[in-house]
This record gives sequence, C-alpha cells and structure tokens, in this order.
Amino acid sequence: MKRRIVVGMSGASGSIYGLRILEKLKKREEVETHLILTRSAERTMYLETKKLAAEAKELADHSYPVEDIGCKLASGSFPVEAMVVAPCSIHTMSAIAMGISSNLLVRAADVTLKERRKLILMVRETPLHVGHLRTMVSLAEMGAIVAPPVAAFYTNPMTVLDIVDHSVDRVLDLLGLPAEDAKRWEP
Repeated sequence: MKRRIVVGMSGASGSIYGLRILEKLKKREEVETHLILTRSAERTMYLETKKLAAEAKELADHSYPVEDIGCKLASGSFPVEAMVVAPCSIHTMSAIAMGISSNLLVRAADVTLKERRKLILMVRETPLHVGHLRTMVSLAEMGAIVAPPVAAFYTNPMTVLDIVDHSVDRVLDLLGLPAEDAKRWEP
C-alpha cells in the first residue's frame, strides 16, 4: 500500500509551500496524496501565484471539496500516514486546537490527532500574540508538530524558491520522506 499523505491548504499567505509539497510528493511513487483546499486558499493561491484550484488538484492523487465533511478523510477508519497543513492560517490552527470541525480540513486534522497520526502545521503569521502561542503549545501537547516556515541562510539561498524549498524539505524530513536534493547544515 502507498503511503497516504493528506495535504491541506488554508487561506494564509504562503500557498507556494503547499504547492511545493504537492510537487515534490508527486515525484514519489510510494506516496499517494489527498488534497483539501479551502475557498480562502483558492483565492490566496490565485492572488499569490495566478494558479487556479484545478492546477493544485492536478498535483494531487485525490482532492476533496472542503464542504465534504462526510468523505473518507473524515473517518479514522481510512488509514493515512500523516497530514500537513501548508500554509496553516491562525484561524485553521485555532479551529484544529479547539476541535471545531466545521469543514473537512479541520475535521481531517482532528481525525489525524485522535488517531495519533502525524499532523504538521506550517503556521503562517507574524508577530504572534500570547493567544497564538498558547494555542501552539496546546497543539504540541496534543501531538501536532508546529513547523512555521522559517528561512535558513546557512544554505546560501539564491532565490525565493531556495528559501521555500528549505522549509518544504524540513517538512518532508518530518514525514520520513527526505528530499534527495535537500541542502543540509554542513559547517
């Protein structure tokens, strides 16, 4: 069986992170991707990249409407290995932390946590107030991995895509699917 990875994209800025994760996972024969794209994510992705939702869906093996709260991703009986939310808005992060399953993305994340599967949140916000930080602590205590995209300059990035790929490659490491071309710390 292929390694099933759910990729959720919320409306935060940084849709390139979700797109790059999908692009890199598409090259992996052992991976099957399941995409949930919120309406806000569709709008942000178009504003940032001029890409339509259909283009993101083409990168995934399966995609689901965010309103389809009854699909297989909403059940713990459908085995998936992990879920990544990239980018993850503060709204989505907060809904996940509180178990407010008002759409499929949040419900799938809730299922991921309750089934003790890996949940990685690429939270996109700055600065953070104490409420955001407490929510992140709460999620970490529940088993989620909060992995905001943070630039690393020891890799000597030459382009914005180099900076993006560093964060994406760190997420792939967390999934146990390291990118062969990932730049690593080498003092």
